[in-house]
Amino acid sequence: MLLYIGIALGTAAAMEFVAWFAHKYVMHGFLWSWHEDHHKPHTVEGFFEKNDLFFIVFALPSFLCYLVGCVVPGYLWLLSVGIGISIYGMVYFLIHDVYIHQRFKWFRQLDSKYSRAILRAHGMHHAVQTKENCESFGLLIVDPKFFKKRSRQKDKELTVENNKIYK
Repeated sequence: MLLYIGIALGTAAAMEFVAWFAHKYVMHGFLWSWHEDHHKPHTVEGFFEKNDLFFIVFALPSFLCYLVGCVVPGYLWLLSVGIGISIYGMVYFLIHDVYIHQRFKWFRQLDSKYSRAILRAHGMHHAVQTKENCESFGLLIVDPKFFKKRSRQKDKELTVENNKIYK
């Protein structure tokens, strides 16, 4: 049982690097046409963006791991991989869509050095509306420069500016 828990947690941790790679080389690469609307002020009618298609892209491998892990004898470890991908997906959703972009009004402002650093890093990423010259492609691992003290007012302004994308 501990092995399967370890596999799930290890997979969840590894997903930060998979997400970084996919964000930098896929979303800002050959699938920019899906991701572009996420970098522009929200002008499309409705709740969803083309960028939301990436939810399906990341959910599909998790689903397949669940399926194979539950059905094929000897592949229970693959179920743990699917659970790990799901854990990261839930964390990503809560931090990116709920906390940073406020697409759901579940919680407004966390107040810690780490949460402010995540906001700053993501704000810098969205400061560029083209696929080139962006920085901060990860979500949970934040460059130390974003931990430097800055006024809380600046962080609030950054949050407000980031949220204008969805309003």
